[in-house]
Amino acid sequence: MNVTPHAHAENPSEHCGRIPDFFIVGQPKSGTTALYEMLKPHPQIHIPDRKEPRFFASELYDRDPPRPGGTPHSLEEYASWFADATPDQLVADASPWYLWSPTSAGRIAEAQPGARIISILREPASFLRSLHLQFVQLYVETETDLRRALELEQPRREGREVPRHTYWPSMLLYSDHVRLVEQLRRFADVFPPEQMLMLIYDDLRSDNVETCRRVLRFLKLDDSYAIEAAEANPTVRVRSRRMHELVHAVSVGHGPVSRAVKASVKAVTPGGIRRNALYAAKRKVVFREPEPPDPELMNELRRRYKPEVEALSEYLDRDLVTLWGYDRLD
Repeated sequence: MNVTPHAHAENPSEHCGRIPDFFIVGQPKSGTTALYEMLKPHPQIHIPDRKEPRFFASELYDRDPPRPGGTPHSLEEYASWFADATPDQLVADASPWYLWSPTSAGRIAEAQPGARIISILREPASFLRSLHLQFVQLYVETETDLRRALELEQPRREGREVPRHTYWPSMLLYSDHVRLVEQLRRFADVFPPEQMLMLIYDDLRSDNVETCRRVLRFLKLDDSYAIEAAEANPTVRVRSRRMHELVHAVSVGHGPVSRAVKASVKAVTPGGIRRNALYAAKRKVVFREPEPPDPELMNELRRRYKPEVEALSEYLDRDLVTLWGYDRLD
């Protein structure tokens, strides 16, 4: 197996630098950022400031969006992200798309067979709603109505109705994100049970400090360290699609119109002020608090994914059917 995203082979033992000791693999929008923020100050852990290297999810490399620090494209580049770690620290990679990725489990196991794997699992209907809102925020999705976006899944599997500038078309196949047992089994096939920790989002929400301490015990680290509770990456809704398109064009868009807008703004605005202005525009003008979920659609989704929740309950030996209210569906 090739652990690099490109075709040439590479021996992981010949790399220069550290490969992470543990991985926070997902799900996105399920508390992974909050866990990242709580673990980061621990003196026995090194997590780089640049979150989500996504190195082992090769599916994301074809059209990865531009971002500060770039994306590692070789094992050496990837290892360089962790160069500041001291020998007595555990190194971490927090990339929530690894759980979704069909290839990342095998690639991680080849590069680091002793890695510990941490996942956080969320109730499917609320997860998909939050994921869709994030995709709209990130300009991966242009259909702002969740029901319509779900209806577009089959055409998109056939290569139709895909937003022209989306970075990751395969991400828009929403049902693929909630095949949780299938995703967990990919990791279970290459890692022993004692190297895997599967958390439930509800537990993190109800007591994120204790959940973080559980992670530290799993990693065999000092769990008495003072932990500051965190809630990161809140769900938002696009307020103005036109303003969202403009801000996207100024920040990462391509094409002649986007280049013209960016050139005009750059000509009169210093870089730091420009970035702050874009951030303020997004926060105050483009985004707002999401509207309450559509109860009818949520019920439909829960009926659709009840077999998955039942299978996950059996797989984890925990009654998620009752915890998530799937025993009380209309």
